[in-house]
Amino acid sequence: MKGLKETTSKFIKVRCPKCKNEQIIFGKASTKVKCLICTKIIAEPTSGKSKVKARVLEVLE
Repeated sequence: MKGLKETTSKFIKVRCPKCKNEQIIFGKASTKVKCLICTKIIAEPTSGKSKVKARVLEVLE
């Protein structure tokens, strides 16, 4: 199909370093992402991909 652009952004499954909660976040988040359990910041926006401050468990296609 002409004109369709494939996205390079992915969702990633991470584990919070503080409470070990696992959650799925967007790889190019535009805001700070907090853990849903303990509210520790686990990802911060940069000019492109997010700076992830948690352990990446899996990249989801």
